[in-house]
Amino acid sequence: MSEIVNLSPSLRSLNPKISPLVPPRQLSSSFYQQPRLKFLSFPGKSILATGRVRAIDARRQEVDDSPVSVELGPISSESHFDEVMEEAQRVGESVVIVWMAAWCRKCIYLRPKLEKLAAEFYPRLRFYHVDVNAVPYKLVSRAGVTKMPTIQLWRDNQKQAEVIGGHKAHFVVNEVREMIENDSIT
Repeated sequence: MSEIVNLSPSLRSLNPKISPLVPPRQLSSSFYQQPRLKFLSFPGKSILATGRVRAIDARRQEVDDSPVSVELGPISSESHFDEVMEEAQRVGESVVIVWMAAWCRKCIYLRPKLEKLAAEFYPRLRFYHVDVNAVPYKLVSRAGVTKMPTIQLWRDNQKQAEVIGGHKAHFVVNEVREMIENDSIT
């Protein structure tokens, strides 16, 4: 369940030694039981902070260091899918699952846009991706996926809504954003 978080250019400009990608960390599961925590890694330092982390530049101006994008977490098996659903249900959060295929051009094009969308909802909502050719067909049919890409919102171990992304990426991203916002209203 480790994540790669891309830091914004404003934070990277404060220290040229900061890597643009925070490397994934193998953290204990107790870390993930605290849904509002962020983990940032700098050369020689690790920082654990709550809420939205902000930095102050040399001119004492506040700089927003929210991630630019958050890599979609991979789901590689039916048991892993069940673990993700159980964890989300335990902490009372919804999960976005992106069903895609390595051969699907629309999926490949849409993925970075969904990673940017994931950053907007980070850390209160987790985004995952499933390669339909790498998991058992039983899992794909259980989720009711027939077309790629399919983006589903799951809560309490049940599919709440879905968007089938066969059209332009910006339309799909807007529909997914609307799907998430409608879920948070209910």
